[in-house]
Amino acid sequence: MKNSPLQSKSSRLDSFIANPRKAIWTLGLPVMMGMAVQTLYSIVDMLFVARISVNAIAALAFNLPLFWLAMGISFGLGTGVTAVIARFIGAKDHVAATNVAEHGLVLGLVIGGLFSTIGLIFGEEILLLLGTPEELMADTLAYFHVIAGGFIFMISGIFLRSIFSGEGDTKTPVKIQITSTIVNIVLDPILIFGMDMGVRGAAWATVISMVVAVIMYSRVILIKKATLLQLNFGTFSLNPGYFKDIFRIGVPSSVSMLIMSMGGALFNWILVHYSPEVVAGYQIAGRLDQIFFLPVMAIAGSLVTLVGMFYGAQRFDLITSVIKDGLRYGIMIGLGAGLIFYIIAPYVFKIFTDDPTVNAVAVSIIRTFAPVYWLIAIGMISGRALQGLGTGIPSMVTTAIRVALVSGPLAYYFAVILGKPYQWVWYASVIAVFAAAGTSLTWLIIRIRKVQKSEIPIEKVTEASG
Repeated sequence: MKNSPLQSKSSRLDSFIANPRKAIWTLGLPVMMGMAVQTLYSIVDMLFVARISVNAIAALAFNLPLFWLAMGISFGLGTGVTAVIARFIGAKDHVAATNVAEHGLVLGLVIGGLFSTIGLIFGEEILLLLGTPEELMADTLAYFHVIAGGFIFMISGIFLRSIFSGEGDTKTPVKIQITSTIVNIVLDPILIFGMDMGVRGAAWATVISMVVAVIMYSRVILIKKATLLQLNFGTFSLNPGYFKDIFRIGVPSSVSMLIMSMGGALFNWILVHYSPEVVAGYQIAGRLDQIFFLPVMAIAGSLVTLVGMFYGAQRFDLITSVIKDGLRYGIMIGLGAGLIFYIIAPYVFKIFTDDPTVNAVAVSIIRTFAPVYWLIAIGMISGRALQGLGTGIPSMVTTAIRVALVSGPLAYYFAVILGKPYQWVWYASVIAVFAAAGTSLTWLIIRIRKVQKSEIPIEKVTEASG
């Protein structure tokens, strides 16, 4: 007889406890596959946009801080949803886990609606505040107006995905992500060139793919009910306590993404003073960086679920072992990717553009950051493990140190006050990487020791997670 969703999900939890090292990859590999497809889309999308003009690439750069702001707040709060769901599932309290999922979905719809409304009404004013040059405003605004309307679908999709992650199901979101990404890739050339829509076509392709993803998520959760958490909004009632738990973990993470978004806007403002080509090179280099982030983010994301489940199940021994394994894998990946990318950097960016300045900028970025990829991995994995332990404050503080206290002020000092070449902007960020990784890892070690000593009873877990 076929297992019920409850039986299959419970057996998944048991398998994670039996082999936590394998569980990292059981959860992480599907996520990495989905992210690989998304990265492929990002690269293909940049190839199409690059065929329009260098200014079109730069226009996308001034959209990214706003795009990442919306995604950052959503992923931050979505991580809170994932961690709280995972903790209740670890404690075998599926009623509470379901209620948290319902609260998370309501939260996603509200936040998505707010972002779309604000973006559509105040888009031009926001872009001017971000320092968008006049010659780039037409393309930048054309792209943003379309993306802003799609924020509600993007943000709702992120919260829907967080429900699956909390259950320990990373395969279903990957299937949905692959489908929506294929839609995006197919539509890009049709809308950009076939319908002569330019950057607006790239934006529409992205939004349509977001709609497809939301429809697919909703079908699995609300119509097919093929999940452990059987959502039923007919009996839904607001519980401020669940929002409190979600916010306690998610808000600091969202604030950290807000800081990163502001840092990205500052870097664009600094770099455009050199030339639009420098901004374009900065964006193209980020496409190669994404390949390094694939496995690291997959490992980090799996730790949120695993650490949360083990915390809820009071398996403090497994928390320590799975975090050590995650850090070890991250360091190995960082060292290997850093070496490979340093070697191939002069050759890979020619597929995007033949502009020598853009290529030179991209190569200089990769060759500056490749040697510290392993430190970036430590910072990312440590922060996500701390979220699994029920605290998002360290992620916020670490990001504030990296962006607001170190890289931002140093980049401004080097580039604007001292008038140094653009390479000094990268040096400022590398210094910040050392500070952030050291802070995050130290905080993680202290938190683990505190958890091991306390061994909090399960009924007190949520109250003690701040």
